[in-house]
Amino acid sequence: MQLSSLFNLRSASVVAFSAITLLASVNPAQAFSFKMSSGVAGPNGETNQGAYSEFYNLANTTTVDFNDGMPTDGFASYSLTGKNAGTRNNRWAPTGANGEKNTSDYLTAFRGSNVVIDLKENLNYFGINWGAADDGNTFSFFKGDTLVQAYDTARIIAEGGFAQTSAFHNGEGNGYVHFYAETAAELFDRIVISEANGGGFESDNHSFHAGDGGFEGFETAKVPEPAMMLGLVGVAGMFISKRKQAA
Repeated sequence: MQLSSLFNLRSASVVAFSAITLLASVNPAQAFSFKMSSGVAGPNGETNQGAYSEFYNLANTTTVDFNDGMPTDGFASYSLTGKNAGTRNNRWAPTGANGEKNTSDYLTAFRGSNVVIDLKENLNYFGINWGAADDGNTFSFFKGDTLVQAYDTARIIAEGGFAQTSAFHNGEGNGYVHFYAETAAELFDRIVISEANGGGFESDNHSFHAGDGGFEGFETAKVPEPAMMLGLVGVAGMFISKRKQAA
């Protein structure tokens, strides 16, 4: 099931490969943050297709589930750099809201490859089902060519942690992550998903919310603060060695 048709392909290779370098020097914007939750079942009650955002049916929200592959035009434009990125279907798919095995297609990127998402409109929210988290997984949010904010796995752990661990992924972190701007100064129109180390970056069920000001969805949906997740996932558990081969 494809919840929306996406993309107008634009070249973003230079920005993509510079994202990890920029991460080291960015000054965090205080009004750009994240919340972690377990997510919810799919629009039709699906529990075997990973977790969905609590906001998937909020007005001005578009969701991509990758079940029909990676779309190529419309509201957003996904492009890949490197040879080891794209959709897959295997045990490393992010789990459902209650830890259920995900048997659907999902998006992945391995070391040396990036997924770049260019948006036609400004966003104040991006949600993602993130699973089998590795210490090299990195998100970078841009407005034009300006880096607004960046997060990697270590920062997520330090600021609250993942909602659950998964027996399907050697005890690694899974959850639904809600990235959002609180003011118009932190709006973004490009997202780069990167893998800096030897593992993979697995994600599913991306939700995008367009807006010209801070995201207000948390006023109607209860999503826990990151600090409430502390202790649910240990740092040691997050960095259990695994080798998800690109081939």
